[in-house]
Amino acid sequence: MADRDAWASRLGFILAAIGSAVGLGNIWRFPYQTAEFGGAAFLVVYVLAVLVIGIPAILAEFVIGRRAEMSAIGAFEKLGRKEWTVIGAIGVFGGFWTLSYYSVVGGWVIRYLTGSFTGAYFGAPGEYFGAVSAGMDAIAFHALFMLLTVGIVAFGIEGGIEKATKVMVPAIVLLMVGLAFFAYTLPGSGPGYEFFLSPDFGVLADNLATVIPAAVGQALFSLSLGFSVMITYASYISDDKSLPVDGLSIAVVNSLIGILAGLVVFPLLASQTGEYGGAGPGAIFVSVPTALARLPLGELFGVVFFGIVLIAALSSSISLLEVVVSYLVDNHGVSRKPTTVGLGSVIFVLGLPSAWKTAWLGWFDGLAVNLILPLAVLLVVFFVGWVMADDAVDELRRGTSDLGTLGTVWLWALRTVVLLAVFGTLALSVFQFTGAPV
Repeated sequence: MADRDAWASRLGFILAAIGSAVGLGNIWRFPYQTAEFGGAAFLVVYVLAVLVIGIPAILAEFVIGRRAEMSAIGAFEKLGRKEWTVIGAIGVFGGFWTLSYYSVVGGWVIRYLTGSFTGAYFGAPGEYFGAVSAGMDAIAFHALFMLLTVGIVAFGIEGGIEKATKVMVPAIVLLMVGLAFFAYTLPGSGPGYEFFLSPDFGVLADNLATVIPAAVGQALFSLSLGFSVMITYASYISDDKSLPVDGLSIAVVNSLIGILAGLVVFPLLASQTGEYGGAGPGAIFVSVPTALARLPLGELFGVVFFGIVLIAALSSSISLLEVVVSYLVDNHGVSRKPTTVGLGSVIFVLGLPSAWKTAWLGWFDGLAVNLILPLAVLLVVFFVGWVMADDAVDELRRGTSDLGTLGTVWLWALRTVVLLAVFGTLALSVFQFTGAPV
């Protein structure tokens, strides 16, 4: 097998992992999930999920990847645990599945970015979204978004993904901070902050059975956990890098960008419409344009906003495609560029139902976030906590000058709190997805 690609710098890895984590999960999915599940009440559970489940789980995926120095499926065989390759297979399938409908949403973003220059959606945002979100128009832009994703991944880790995310991630942060400040200056934005930052714990207590799986699923989705992305990316990390520092950096920056998205969307909506939009995949494509239509220079604001969303979407889509590409390159010795083109074409075809009808997109998303992701994370947590335990702690200590008792605390957290939390979330998700009583 030819020498594998590698990150040219630690910053390149961190930015690529943050780019994967940020994506549409924070800027597209997070606002509508927050609106649907109680505003600040959802935010509280989401932050707890990141701290209790997200950070330990991302370190679990890191130790698998770096220990094996292989992509997701091959990693378990390299570690001498061939019978556990199903974990990597579920993750690879999850990334493949998710990218098929994620690319459709990416196509919507391109469509709205081009429409922002003329304010094409200002007159009737709801009708505009209905016209462009499904059918031949959606299929065409789905194809364009996949073409962009394939183009970046085809150039590999250092030449494609690392170079792209070194530009994308800082641009996302700077533009989001600027938009958040602008939203703060708008008159009437106060109720938006209250909705997003002042939790009603009574509402939370009454709806825990629905809020918990939604918030945990969002935490996993936004951190790219369960897709085998972090296993794959970590397989390119050198031994002298501290996994705890990198994992914490990724989780914190990712969560801050999600909160920034809320600090843009909700004050903007409160100022201009007094409403937070209907829940569902099309929420920011209807509610945000409705607000933009009432702003001076709304076209310019729209170009900036949807430009950010497009950058974020691409930073995640390239990681989802890389998971599948790296498996074939590592284990079957195929050439990266034609493999990337072939897989991109298959994913495009799988996404056609979601592009043709938004109801299919909602079903694809529900299956991925409520079932595939928590199942994959549950198996990763169990494997690292109980099967790979000693090697996992040893791997966590490599590149860290003084880990102290943190490794042992992390291991037992995986074995108990994290394992039970993910199992409970998966059980609730199964009950909801199948319509069984909770």
